[in-house]
Amino acid sequence: MNNILVPIGTSPDSSKTLQYAVDFATNFGAKIYVMDVFSVTTAVGSLANVEEKVAKSGKEHLKEVIDQVDTKHVEIKIATYNGDIVDGLNDIDKELGIDLIIIAPRSNDIQEELYLGNTSGRIIKQTDIPTLIVPKGTTFKPIKKIMTAFGSGILKRSSILTPLATIKNKFKSEVSLLLVKRPGYSEDDLKVNTALLDLSKKLTITENATTYLGVTEFYHEEHPDMLCVFRRKRGFFKKLWEKNTILKSEFYVPVPVLVLSVKKD
Repeated sequence: MNNILVPIGTSPDSSKTLQYAVDFATNFGAKIYVMDVFSVTTAVGSLANVEEKVAKSGKEHLKEVIDQVDTKHVEIKIATYNGDIVDGLNDIDKELGIDLIIIAPRSNDIQEELYLGNTSGRIIKQTDIPTLIVPKGTTFKPIKKIMTAFGSGILKRSSILTPLATIKNKFKSEVSLLLVKRPGYSEDDLKVNTALLDLSKKLTITENATTYLGVTEFYHEEHPDMLCVFRRKRGFFKKLWEKNTILKSEFYVPVPVLVLSVKKD
């Protein structure tokens, strides 16, 4: 794991998310890129340097956030992007190769009932980059137990599991699998990818209406340090697919959530 990206918004808690990312990165010798996204359209006859000024202001804000963090000698680089955040993330991923995005559950939205705001929700649902959602105020600690929940064990590419395997190997984590048989499941869904099985210590199979309900049933029994889920059109966020925001009443766990994208499957 070499490059970690932390999108920085205007939230006063941005420095706490960045601190978690720094503490996480120290275990892998990874670089961190902090990113500010803005949207400026320069019309004919307007000031030609507007974009430059906004970019400069964004960089100054990022430097202020970085100054609030104990960097622990982790290399932190600044990136700004004029345009849509999803386009910006994809562009920087193509240029640098981003191994992981670390975000807080809720972006700039002040509605406390939201688990994911519009920006963080779009990052999860519209990019293929592995993302770690870290609850606000979470202090980094070694990840010893990981619950991996899914409704289908089919993975066309075992490389999807690379972030999970990297975390497991670094912290010598115990990985448990939770396969949730949902209405309309097929026998193929019950065939669990061998690479996923190789990562795990045990496999539990349960029946429930959604994968999330299966998670809530077993979460308190497992007490994981991290939840890992797969982002696919018929997967964990299926019910929430039509919108970017996610309510806490629809999904919430108090530990970091690693989202691995299998959108291309």
